[in-house]
Amino acid sequence: MSRADLDKQPHEVATMFDGVARNYDLTNTVLSFGQDRGWRRATRAALQLKLGQRVLDVGAGTGVSTLELGRSGAFAVGLDLSQGMLRAGRRVRPDVPLLAGDALRLPFGDETFDAVTISFALRNVVDVDGALTELARVVRPGGRLVVCEFSHPTNGAFRGVYMSYLMRSLPAVARSVSSNPDAYVYLAESIRAWPDQAGLATRIAGAGWSEVAWRNLSGGIVALHRAVKP
Repeated sequence: MSRADLDKQPHEVATMFDGVARNYDLTNTVLSFGQDRGWRRATRAALQLKLGQRVLDVGAGTGVSTLELGRSGAFAVGLDLSQGMLRAGRRVRPDVPLLAGDALRLPFGDETFDAVTISFALRNVVDVDGALTELARVVRPGGRLVVCEFSHPTNGAFRGVYMSYLMRSLPAVARSVSSNPDAYVYLAESIRAWPDQAGLATRIAGAGWSEVAWRNLSGGIVALHRAVKP
């Protein structure tokens, strides 16, 4: 699987992320010029977690986002499809709960969590609408969803520069730091093919979430979508 317009079957996604696991956190920090740390903090703040609440971090990868969520005082559980990512995370974050699982078949009962989040992983799910519905299933009524995902810069001139970086420079930078640089060609194309802020909001609402809103980060490179389970 190398292009964003190919079907994203779960085993292909898992294999791709197994291949980038070794240097995944470093690569993300380099490619985002260090902004990834601020995006994680913004996600935690948007969830408005309280001491003792339970939050599920889907697509957690190595657990760096799960660790950030735990700083709120909530009990944060990370889940990811890639065994390679989970192994890498457990080596460096042994105290962070990390489980293997599919966003389309979460291994939890109904209304288990107070909140759920998915960061930079929703666009890699084969059935986005099904995943949004499944996320709602495991959250209690009144519980919160935050989707942190790459989006579309709002300034036209900046959008052109960003897309040029995404499609030309990002793969070149990835070759110097990533353990599987070819995967970043796919990732760049998946970002380009992803819906804009309003388009994703419509899909979240269509999956049964209410009070859907979003906030742009880094000029719209990333958007935080927030919603509540009715």
